[in-house]
Amino acid sequence: MKYLHTMVRVNNLEKSLDFYCNKLGLIEVRRKEFEKGRFTLVFLAAAGNEDAQVELTYNWDPEEYDEGRNFGHLAYAVEDIYATCQQLMDSGVTINRPPRDGYMAFVRSPDNISIELLQNGEPLPPEEPWSSMPNTGNW
Repeated sequence: MKYLHTMVRVNNLEKSLDFYCNKLGLIEVRRKEFEKGRFTLVFLAAAGNEDAQVELTYNWDPEEYDEGRNFGHLAYAVEDIYATCQQLMDSGVTINRPPRDGYMAFVRSPDNISIELLQNGEPLPPEEPWSSMPNTGNW
């Protein structure tokens, strides 16, 4: 397993970038704009440590963040998303968002922190029971 990033939702992207980059000293590693989903992702890291990133998520439509909603999730790359999810299920962990696409799943910690699991490399071919497994709760 490899640590990928921590996601934080921000209300003002420019102010947040000023804080994280100009004041804290992080650098922008990459940026993705999703016009259809109406959000922007900006990945930041400390110079020389680009593997440990902070993902700033800016939703274009205003949203109030309460009860910790501005903190999104921890993300880890795994070698086999199906085997990892099966191992978690066998250990009593609920798979909140199954890896239907062979690429991404979400679970929650005992403290309700969302954990995103991403298939390392290319997505695996769709496979049952994951392909038809519904979401459980939220993540």
